[in-house]
Amino acid sequence: MSERNYRRGGKRRPAQRFTLKEGAKNYRNERWKARVSEEVEKSSNDGTMRLNRYIANSGVCSRRDAEKLILNGEITINGKVVTALGTRVSKNDKVAHNGVLLNPEERVYILLNKPKNTVSTASDPEGRRTVLDIVENACDERIYPVGRLDRNTTGVLLLTNDGELSKKLTHPSYEVKKIYHVKLNSPLSQQHFDEIKNGVKLEDGLMKVDEISYINESGKKEVGVEIHSGKNRIVRRLFEHFGYEVTYLDRVYFSGLTKANLARGKWRFLTEKEITFLKAGMLK
Repeated sequence: MSERNYRRGGKRRPAQRFTLKEGAKNYRNERWKARVSEEVEKSSNDGTMRLNRYIANSGVCSRRDAEKLILNGEITINGKVVTALGTRVSKNDKVAHNGVLLNPEERVYILLNKPKNTVSTASDPEGRRTVLDIVENACDERIYPVGRLDRNTTGVLLLTNDGELSKKLTHPSYEVKKIYHVKLNSPLSQQHFDEIKNGVKLEDGLMKVDEISYINESGKKEVGVEIHSGKNRIVRRLFEHFGYEVTYLDRVYFSGLTKANLARGKWRFLTEKEITFLKAGMLK
């Protein structure tokens, strides 16, 4: 009798018979689930964590890249080289990368409304003011900017010691959304507007914006640009290609983060909700 007739007639389907092969497969699945459950319980009860997570928490790199460091023999625990990916460590262990001790710090996430005349680096050989100078009293952890804004570009900038998140937000494959407010020295012509909208071939390849619009229709010196590209000075180079000078460049949006209620040169910690959304890739 067909499946349809069983449903129509209200009769019960005969009990399914499992072969020995299927039973073994189910047994392995259950054992795997049990091992996962035991691993989670162990992680929460004995204070240890996987080595790759420890390295990522130290801000060196992402967990995936940490595995490469382990396999390459670049990681030591208490002076001994470790190459096993499943190795677990505790806070009492001394973990080093190429001889440098690592510190799995608490994760810190700071949103800064970057001002002009400030460089987006940890230090500057010319002695110029850096973004870290602005947030120097924010925390004890060693944080760094996610991506860079030019010295005279203002706006949304994230600083953190979360290496894994930083890599995701800066890697082209994640297509992080960014919106800029641009002011030009002369009105943007309709022809150039259309060319930028359709894509412009620059020295390092074709550049296409996601959206472009006039902010002030009367003067047409101000435009809004939405991009996903992370190429160096891409917005400035886009307009310089047509002979315009960018007199003002402000990033108003970065991966869901905005500078709303945050004055120029001020900063704040991200909320737990913002952090969760960023990690889940929901803020784009």
